[in-house]
Amino acid sequence: MQPDQGNTVLQFLLPTLENEINTTRKVIGAVPADKGDYKPDDRSMSALELCWHIVGAESFFTTAITTGAFPTPGKMPENIKSSQDVLVWYEGQASSNLSKLKALTGEHCVKVVESPIGARPVIEFFQIMINHSIHHRGQLSAYLRPMGAKVPSIYGSSRDDKEAKQAAGKA
Repeated sequence: MQPDQGNTVLQFLLPTLENEINTTRKVIGAVPADKGDYKPDDRSMSALELCWHIVGAESFFTTAITTGAFPTPGKMPENIKSSQDVLVWYEGQASSNLSKLKALTGEHCVKVVESPIGARPVIEFFQIMINHSIHHRGQLSAYLRPMGAKVPSIYGSSRDDKEAKQAAGKA
C-alpha cells in the first residue's frame, strides 16, 4: 500500500469512526446505572465490564495506531462504578483519540506494526478497532431489554425509538 492509498483509507474511515462513536455513546448511555452487574450468562462480561471494554479498547487501539506500539491493556479505573461513569470518561477520550487519528498522515498509515495477531499496516488496525467496537456494542445492545432498558437507534430506528415517537405523536 502506498501513502496516498493509506490517506484515502484514513479519510474514508474517519467519518465512519465519528458515527460509531456517537452510536457507542447512545448505547452506553442507555445502560441503566444500577444494572452494571447484569450479565446474560456466567461466562459473559457484566454490562459495566462490557461498557469499559468497548471504550478502553478504543483507547488501546488508538495508542497502537498513533504510536506504532501496542500498550499494556489498562484496567478499569476504580472510580468507575456505573455506565454513566464510563460515558463521562469516554467523552474526553473519544474527543482526544479522534484528534490524534485525524492528525495521521498517509505515510504513517502504511507503516507496518507488529502486533499479537501479526504484522499489519497501521491503517488495518484502525478498521479492526471499528469492527471491535461494533461487535461488542452489539453484545451490549442485546443486554438492554433484559435489563429493562430501551434500545436506541443504531443503524436506523429501533422498535423502542419508533414506539416512543408514536407515543409522542411524532410518527
